[in-house]
Amino acid sequence: MSVIVLVGAGPRAAGLVERIGANAPELFDGAVEIHLVDPFAAGAGRVWRHEQSPLLRMNSMAEDVTMFTDSSVVCEGPVRTGPSLAEWAGAGSGVAGLGGARSGGAGLVGEAGGAAEWAVDSSAVEFDAGVRAELEEMEPTSFPSRRVQSAYLKWFHWQAVDSLPAGSTVLVHPTKVVRITGSSQMRQRVWLADRPEPLVADVVVLALGHLDVEVSAEQTAVGAYAAEHGLTYLAPAYTADVDLSVVPAGEDIVVRGMGLAFVDLAVLLGQGRGGTFVRVDGRLEYVPSGREPRLHVGSRRGVPYHSKTGYRLRGAAPEPPRFFVASELLEGTGEVDFRSRAWPLMAKEVAYGYYRELFTGHPSRVRTGWESFSSRFASLDWYSDEMRALEASAVAPADRIDFERLDRPIAGLSFGSEEEFQEYLRGYVADDIARRSSAEYSADLGAFLALLGVYGQLAVLAASGRLSGEDGWWHGFFSYFASGPPPDRLEELLALARAGVVRFLGADMWVEAVDGVFLAGSASVPGHVVRGRGLIEARLPVHTLEHTADPLLRSLVAAGDVVGVDGLVRVSASDSRVVDAAGVPHARRFAVGPYTTNKAYAAFSRPQTNAPAFRQNDEVARAVLRFLAAEAAVGVVDESVA
Repeated sequence: MSVIVLVGAGPRAAGLVERIGANAPELFDGAVEIHLVDPFAAGAGRVWRHEQSPLLRMNSMAEDVTMFTDSSVVCEGPVRTGPSLAEWAGAGSGVAGLGGARSGGAGLVGEAGGAAEWAVDSSAVEFDAGVRAELEEMEPTSFPSRRVQSAYLKWFHWQAVDSLPAGSTVLVHPTKVVRITGSSQMRQRVWLADRPEPLVADVVVLALGHLDVEVSAEQTAVGAYAAEHGLTYLAPAYTADVDLSVVPAGEDIVVRGMGLAFVDLAVLLGQGRGGTFVRVDGRLEYVPSGREPRLHVGSRRGVPYHSKTGYRLRGAAPEPPRFFVASELLEGTGEVDFRSRAWPLMAKEVAYGYYRELFTGHPSRVRTGWESFSSRFASLDWYSDEMRALEASAVAPADRIDFERLDRPIAGLSFGSEEEFQEYLRGYVADDIARRSSAEYSADLGAFLALLGVYGQLAVLAASGRLSGEDGWWHGFFSYFASGPPPDRLEELLALARAGVVRFLGADMWVEAVDGVFLAGSASVPGHVVRGRGLIEARLPVHTLEHTADPLLRSLVAAGDVVGVDGLVRVSASDSRVVDAAGVPHARRFAVGPYTTNKAYAAFSRPQTNAPAFRQNDEVARAVLRFLAAEAAVGVVDESVA
């Protein structure tokens, strides 16, 4: 029986298992033995594990999350449809799982003698009382808890296992891989942290997901300073993994970062410490427990991420990308510079999606028809005087899209006092909540959907190895504009701000370790300085291969089996095979995820968007199965140990 080891057992690994099952009837005659190696539960993995606070939620609506391919997905393998999270919740609430095992599917067992034991069908997905209650009340437009998503992912994992060829087996190892050995000509030895003998595999796929990094010299120095002076310091980390009990109540704490990690932090240090939200005369108010710190938060932009929209399109359905198309950019030779060649087309694509919804969904707010506007729009460069004139002729100033203002909304603004700035920023956040909650501004959703299309095309361009000059700005802008929290999270943030638990520092934030405290301020309120008894870096660590803390990647780099390109693991563009230091793809090793040069960011796929992760999973699964079929046809493998 052919053996596959998947290093990582989270959502990406589950998607690969599903694609292996879907493609096997065409490409591979026989059963497979799959080993899933991950310290966390199969299906959910680390980020989506059940064992985290029930207060933490997804930042996507239930109807916008799916683990199944659909008719929009362009791939060689068969499309196998299934329920979105919302559909699954509607069909399965009140039962332990949704659907039983089909006859002929694989069996899932625990590691022999290991800690995990698994049942054989999908009824093993159990709902606790909180998850069950949430499922019963869930609407398609709800933003579910991460525990609900954990249950959906575990259920999908079982469906994926059940789709494997008859006689297949899946074994789960709740541990880590620390080393892999073996050339392309021999079976791979996969060494686990908790056993002396390796697994022996025909193919290994790295689906590592969220990765930790080494603590930097700067973070080490700041930590030492904090320890010396009795302060609190928390380095960048996934918020659900951090021990927040070390953050003292009632103290002034500086927070650097205003994205999703900060939103989770505010939830856990506010409501997570016993505070409550109540509605008074229609306005949400926060009642402190007395255990909260005072969070002084700032960032480069100085504003929170935009909230998710709470409405649907009112106009024409979105179109596939027509201006920013990776295949067209790759027709020539040489590098594709991000700023000069890619971004102007990306901006035009997003603006087109925005104006398409504005013109077709809100025709009373524009001065011409969509057909004439779009025809002229298509012929113009985004950064041209003619494009600005076209906008001015047809669209009121308040309805025009301005990427520079979107990116830095308070740049250049200066306030005479801290309280004046607090009032201004509370108003800014309130306006954002109102805009993202009212279908009158559904053009923002048009832009969001266009951003998803751009995201997929950029992934193709990046995978080609010819994209240059992208320094991380794009991902930050995408996350800020399109991947923010639910609207009610920002409403809670406003309540926390009015209660004095959160204070806004402003844009271009600075922090200094001076006089036994952390001093902080910003360009928004010149002269205003906070003296903090702690500093929290509210952001995920940026993983690079040079500074990875993952023992497997470190060992592969040391052996010359992995090479970095701009901090990412180099893989072949066509099938994600791992490329070694000599530039040669390894026939038996693959890698998928945001830590690779074929990166697809860690976001769940939205239905009907031809999501990059689905396409990549299909490519990798088919490459794995073709290799196994070719090897089976030869019938002889060198079993010597590398």
